[in-house]
Amino acid sequence: MTEYIDYSTAPYPVRDNLVLAHRDAWMRLAKPGTWWDGATRVAIAAETRAARDCALCKARKETLSPNAVQGIHDTVSDLPVVLIEVIHRVATDQSRLTRAFFEDALSNGLSDGEYVETVGVIATVLAVDGFTRALGMPCFELPEPVAGAAHRTRPPGARIDRAWVPTVAPEDVTATEAGLYDGLGGANIHRALSLVPDEVIGFFHYIDAAQYLPDAALRDFGTEYRDLTHAQIEFLAARVSAINQCVY
Repeated sequence: MTEYIDYSTAPYPVRDNLVLAHRDAWMRLAKPGTWWDGATRVAIAAETRAARDCALCKARKETLSPNAVQGIHDTVSDLPVVLIEVIHRVATDQSRLTRAFFEDALSNGLSDGEYVETVGVIATVLAVDGFTRALGMPCFELPEPVAGAAHRTRPPGARIDRAWVPTVAPEDVTATEAGLYDGLGGANIHRALSLVPDEVIGFFHYIDAAQYLPDAALRDFGTEYRDLTHAQIEFLAARVSAINQCVY
């Protein structure tokens, strides 16, 4: 499956750990997850990409409220309507998501675990695709799904605490989620996907650590781990967050 990710023709050198992280991400996309099988995960990835050119999503972005525009999304899969709506909104209009939007998704048949895993898949695709576009490269082909069923394991320590969805606090981690916060501080951003521990591990242990900085290095201001300094990295992060209306 590693042939899907190849930076050998990139206009700039790409670090080995980034290449490995992106290859691992693509392998994870294709495999059965916690709540979705491989075919559904790859379909979610495809819809994440389709949302960029969706006419309904574009029209909603231009209005004061996304609820002011009704219609049908431009889709590339046969996923359920409720799941299509979640994918397109999360992928294109994150800053205006509300508790009512989340609760509406649940009332229309999506489980909280399915919602969280969907967000994890979307985050993975946006991270890798954003990197390749920044290099001026076309997005890589999505992987072929791997057969098998989702394991549907819910963390016993998950509870409603500081989010709309149940999360796992560091003190509530059990043997079932071993390694969940290894190398991470357990901050809110890490906990956000913890109802589906595999998504925390896959995103923060690999993609975030490679594209950004590992948690320990992030706070080690006496050592520069990248060609960019800490200050330069945070300047870029703050600017991108502002453009994307990220309020975290």
